[in-house]
Amino acid sequence: MDLSNLKPAEGSIKNRKRIGRGQGSGRGGTSTRGHKGAKSRSGYKRKIGFEGGQMPLYRRIPKGGFKNINRKEYRGINIDALQKLVDEKNITVFNLNVLIENGLAQKNDLIKILGRGELKTKLEVEAHGFSKTAQEAIEQQGGVATKI
Repeated sequence: MDLSNLKPAEGSIKNRKRIGRGQGSGRGGTSTRGHKGAKSRSGYKRKIGFEGGQMPLYRRIPKGGFKNINRKEYRGINIDALQKLVDEKNITVFNLNVLIENGLAQKNDLIKILGRGELKTKLEVEAHGFSKTAQEAIEQQGGVATKI
């Protein structure tokens, strides 16, 4: 091996024309950017949705509805899900921690107990809200529905 048979590593040589390297290169001067305008300047960055000065689509279409920023989003948990936990794990006291541990809720959820299903055991349930049917079903079995 000597200097006469050295070759560059495969993929290290790029076959592309270098721009902005003087008039003699054939790509000097404006460096393929054209003449004047925002796109020819350094630091140019087009805004998302920019349509060349035309009124952009997101401003042309009508806006509808109302979004209440103070809305409280509740995670609904039905009575049949609680009954299933009672059957499987023999849990009779439900608070936030128990619901989180068993994957029915997440840490920052507001929880509302809903009335789908049938309850067969006495439960103590703590939640942020109860539907009428859920509260009646819990109290009918002699349980306690406590609002946090």
